[in-house]
Amino acid sequence: MLPFINRQSHAGGHAFGFLSPRDREGLVVYGRRSVLKSSLAGIGGVSLPALLSARSRGATAAGRDDRAVILVWMTGGPSHIDTWDPKPDMPAEIRGPFQPIATRLPGVQICEYLPKQAAMLDRFTLIRSVDCRQSNHEPNMVMQTANRLAEPRTNSRGHLYPGLGAIVARHRSAVRPDMPPYVALNVQARSHVAGGGAMGTAFDPFDGRTATRVLGLTGGLSADRLADRRRLLSDIDRLRAAADRSAALDAADRFTQQAFDIVIGGRAREAFDLEREPADVRARYGDHEWARQALLARRLVEHGSSFVTIDLSNHRDSGTWDNHGDKISPYGGIWNGLRPLLPVFDHVITTLVTDLEERGLLERTLVVAMGEFGRTPRIGSEDGTDGRSHWPFVMSACLAGGGMRHGQVIGRTSRDAGEIAARPVTPSDLAATIFHHLGVPLDVTYIDHQGRPTYVIEEGGRPLAELV
Repeated sequence: MLPFINRQSHAGGHAFGFLSPRDREGLVVYGRRSVLKSSLAGIGGVSLPALLSARSRGATAAGRDDRAVILVWMTGGPSHIDTWDPKPDMPAEIRGPFQPIATRLPGVQICEYLPKQAAMLDRFTLIRSVDCRQSNHEPNMVMQTANRLAEPRTNSRGHLYPGLGAIVARHRSAVRPDMPPYVALNVQARSHVAGGGAMGTAFDPFDGRTATRVLGLTGGLSADRLADRRRLLSDIDRLRAAADRSAALDAADRFTQQAFDIVIGGRAREAFDLEREPADVRARYGDHEWARQALLARRLVEHGSSFVTIDLSNHRDSGTWDNHGDKISPYGGIWNGLRPLLPVFDHVITTLVTDLEERGLLERTLVVAMGEFGRTPRIGSEDGTDGRSHWPFVMSACLAGGGMRHGQVIGRTSRDAGEIAARPVTPSDLAATIFHHLGVPLDVTYIDHQGRPTYVIEEGGRPLAELV
């Protein structure tokens, strides 16, 4: 579970000081069960056997259902004005340094550094009126849980609200038993992605970075890598042979074996192996790590994962999109910080959507791109003159696929993009739209820390009528 963080700004100590990096810590081994548990953590996390156990206790799904969601999480909060909601008629300190360009949709403009998306905007929906009040980052919880109380900086129980992916994992875990239902890719810090919360670590996301690193699937299979994996499996075999053979551990072993089957063999192993992709497809995505993760996300939903989050960031602090200004390292400002990101994002999002469409996967895969909040209407943040600060009053998001009606813009902001002017869309509305696509009941509940059933979707959240 994520600890309570009481930090109000980027000034002062490092963002991850609460992790006590200089303190000796870790899993203390008191017995053979702990040894077994610590060993399993090295091949994808201790939560996977627990998730398999939860499946056996009654998680069901009605028949085979291959619908999926890919959440492209723009960690740090991208500027809505400098991406999808330009204000070219406003003064320079508001409109920013970028020029707007025409798009496939008549009368709709977006940032000049998103030309590929502009050319195929008929396949996307822009939401310019997302109500992101109370959302913050580190941890990035409100927009990923659909609950405004999920803010650990101000609510000591904010970490107990389960992420949407965790709810999906619980509801749809039996749809494809040989694939992890909830996967997080490129995770730069655990505070970037919401987990199981009060439902427990069984529903935390499966860490794709750990899996690919341990299994040697990010590159060639050198003799050293192969030997390391063989030594790891040999060590685990010895641990298993020495472990208590009580009935409880026997049951745990069954789930552990299933975890092995998922991580080191079969369908999931194939999904995580990018080397199985034709060279021309890999070249089409490119070598940028974000592009490789997008290709991996496509492979995962193609093989049966239900919810894949890509942590679209490069560093462990609050996120690459947190463009406060050039004097506030490592974020950068709008020109030097945000501008280099946009062509990469433009390539990643359009390549992913096009690839899904060409493979017949876009109808069943909903792609959502968003961050925690928008940015201030006026440029000038903290000690810099070239950045924008957090703006938890309105943000933009974009969606594609899922068999929905795209080629439209939902909502509108004020002249300076500082307020919602029409059609507010709440976190619950977005969650309801995602659940509607995946067939998760809109009245789904979970048991909270006090043992009470709690609704995931509140605030009267409903699927966006313009889309469904």
